[in-house]
Amino acid sequence: MIASLVTDLGPWSWWILATVLLAAELVAPGVFLIWIGAAALVIGAVSLALWDTALWSWHVQLLLFAVLSVAFALLGRRYYGRNHAKTDEPFLNQREASLIGRTATLHEPISEGRGRIKLDDTWWPVQGEDAPAGTRVRIASAHGRTLTVEPILN
Repeated sequence: MIASLVTDLGPWSWWILATVLLAAELVAPGVFLIWIGAAALVIGAVSLALWDTALWSWHVQLLLFAVLSVAFALLGRRYYGRNHAKTDEPFLNQREASLIGRTATLHEPISEGRGRIKLDDTWWPVQGEDAPAGTRVRIASAHGRTLTVEPILN
């Protein structure tokens, strides 16, 4: 049934497949189906010129479609992987990383390497050298929700 449909539609079957893939990209965005849809568009365009030739069998079409799909996906990944837009808030979704370098006052002493500080409206578990409450500390790193601090020497 599908083979007869493809034969009846001729090169337009590739254009229909491309339309379906590009529409699917709109419904489920992920910047992947667009490259396979682009490969179907290219095969459809070439099919318009070569459909009646003996060389342009369905085997050749599928092979070229597969090769073009992989090539377009790799090129698209390289293109989109390289072009990172600069942002004024690089740590927007990395709250712990945005805290590195800030200073705070220990609200609870660091005892046996563990303590807590309050930054803005959040209590954070900290680890570092033992220090009494009220000590000024600088956040050196973050591992999950735990911040590593070091005392600020005057």
